[in-house]
Amino acid sequence: MELGQVIRKYRKKKNLTQEEMAARLGVSAPAVNKWENGNSMPDIMMLAPIARLLGITTDELLSFSEELTEKEIKDIVDEADRRLKEQSFEEAFCWARQIIERYPNCEMLIWQIAVIFDARRMMKEVQDEEIYDPIICAWYQRALESRDETVRQRSADSLFSFYLRKNEYEKAEECLRFFSEQNPERKRKQAQIYSAANQIRKAYQVYEELLFADYQMINATLQGLYLLALQENNFEKAHLFADKQSEAARCFDMGRYHEAASQLEIATLEKDADTVLSIMEEMLGSVNDINSFTKSPLYEHMKFKDVNEDFLNELKNNLRQCFQDEETYGFLRKEEK
Repeated sequence: MELGQVIRKYRKKKNLTQEEMAARLGVSAPAVNKWENGNSMPDIMMLAPIARLLGITTDELLSFSEELTEKEIKDIVDEADRRLKEQSFEEAFCWARQIIERYPNCEMLIWQIAVIFDARRMMKEVQDEEIYDPIICAWYQRALESRDETVRQRSADSLFSFYLRKNEYEKAEECLRFFSEQNPERKRKQAQIYSAANQIRKAYQVYEELLFADYQMINATLQGLYLLALQENNFEKAHLFADKQSEAARCFDMGRYHEAASQLEIATLEKDADTVLSIMEEMLGSVNDINSFTKSPLYEHMKFKDVNEDFLNELKNNLRQCFQDEETYGFLRKEEK
């Protein structure tokens, strides 16, 4: 908040007019009016008397707070956007530097200012744009030092894109340390670096690993939703999620075994003999191709372990034993098939 805004805010809280405030400070009413409108600043010797009169500290008067509110940050960002539309880039940039000097500890503001000015250079032709690189980069670096993890990650993301555009791949890769090993964004960004550096095979492999991991997560999530639907005895919704699991297996080239397997449980619960027998037959018939996804072009740069024949035979035997379970599949006893 500007000094004049602070004076106006607390003067009104004290129910003082500009004339009354001026009389108590021994200055003219127009002087107070100029302070509040930002047309002039009070003499440094007046700061303490003004603060005492308004019942605040000099730090509050000068807005030396460690953090700005979300609304205050938004107001500043909106002002930056307005200036970029109405002024030259250079003029707006000078204003932004002054704002950051005024609020040096607000990393969220620093990051947002860096983003808006960095983005505007890409959207609109800016003369001698490279002269702004060191300053914008320094703003991103300052935001990286934030104690707020969200600010750190957002700043790392922005700085990563900044370096990638500049073809500074090693510096872009350094930004990845701000993303945990478990965060898929880290791998996706690594693939972007490989792609930009023309390391095509490595980029393919990382993207394929992400794709394969995404399927595992999607399948597990749909299974969780399916179980919730069963918990509510909502068989219509359970069918929906089981169908989606089959569609996901098809979409990600997981093979017929995985497409069919997701439908077995709900068909069994509904004692749909024809469907259960059809699924059983399909699962047993596709066991040998259970790893057919390893031959899919979606994963051609990934390395998978070979599945030996003993494992496949054991899986078939386990399936047959499972399908003979009296408690689960006893309703099929009279089915000739």
